[in-house]
Amino acid sequence: MSEPIPVIRKLEHALADDDFAWSLLLVGEDQTDKLATLTGDLRGPVSKTGDGKQITSGFSYWGIGPTIAWANATNDPFYLVMKAGTEWFLRHWRKVKPHVAKGGFHLVSLGIGTGVKDRTILEDMRRDNPDMYYIPVDMSSEMLRMGTLEPVRGARFPMAQVLPVQLDFSIADNLAELSQMLTRLIGDEPLLYTLTGNTLANFENDQELLELITEVLRPQDRLLLEVASTTRLDAETARAAADEYHQTRAFAEFVTSALRYNTDLKIDNELVRFIGEVEDEDALLVKILWQNTTQDDIRMGLPDHTEVLLPVGDTIRLYTTRKYSTARLKRLTEACDLTPVESIQSQFRHTRRPNPFGLELLLLAPESAGDVTKTLADDIWAQ
Repeated sequence: MSEPIPVIRKLEHALADDDFAWSLLLVGEDQTDKLATLTGDLRGPVSKTGDGKQITSGFSYWGIGPTIAWANATNDPFYLVMKAGTEWFLRHWRKVKPHVAKGGFHLVSLGIGTGVKDRTILEDMRRDNPDMYYIPVDMSSEMLRMGTLEPVRGARFPMAQVLPVQLDFSIADNLAELSQMLTRLIGDEPLLYTLTGNTLANFENDQELLELITEVLRPQDRLLLEVASTTRLDAETARAAADEYHQTRAFAEFVTSALRYNTDLKIDNELVRFIGEVEDEDALLVKILWQNTTQDDIRMGLPDHTEVLLPVGDTIRLYTTRKYSTARLKRLTEACDLTPVESIQSQFRHTRRPNPFGLELLLLAPESAGDVTKTLADDIWAQ
């Protein structure tokens, strides 16, 4: 790869001051549009099941308040999915990296999180590709600033090769524009897209998001997907999945933070409900709702200084997440024309009783990649 243009090198040198935390950011969206979208979502119809008013996935992390709340939740030892994911990722990654470490890949991180996993990937991949680029993508500029500190400073990754992009990657046009920009940046060199931390599960239509990502994958590109998993699908296990999130107060503070910082609603954690159910007979769905269980209607002020009425029983969906069965993952990847190259799964072992929950890391290739066979995929799903 050719050297970064001199002005970027000069800029990197100018910002290389350890006493002040400079960061660069490429803003891809008008933030007033995002605020209008959030406001519109909070004007949804009345629903007692969380299917009316809602905070869609990216807005749960949007803004400094939710970002701080997320950081606090990730440090809570009772947030088991996050705790296990951080502890297990290095072991899982060791089995995946032979497929990508020496391939000259650049890293595109969709939903940066804490940046700990990106640091692990960058440390390994940069040994074989010192000129690689690191492109973290998130709807929240505050999350990007927080999340890039770990991989950039911790792994001593050159700032001239880091391009944080503020973008809602769940919008098809946004993802297409990102793909075109990346092609102009790196040409035909391969990209490793990552969607870790069970991020896929947070979207109302997970298949639609996976299809959008698949559309931008070229034959030489790969997708690293990490999801929460389950080996049982029944009502009791669904309730256990909901309880797993309910047991940490820091997580409750996080999921209510978008309401706290964007409306004048007084948040009472007693009005937050964690509901688990079996979805499509192949996944566990957890919906986290605020519900007006008082005896009076409540008026909520919105960011545009208007109000919306919350009748008794009305809900606001705060967060959606899932735990996937192998059958669901197979169905999703086949529907999106993705073929598994590698798959590693670990089960939670923090209780005396057998636990059906765990985490799975999948390295996926588009079907247009000629070096991945259906026989290999069948072997992986049969494990």
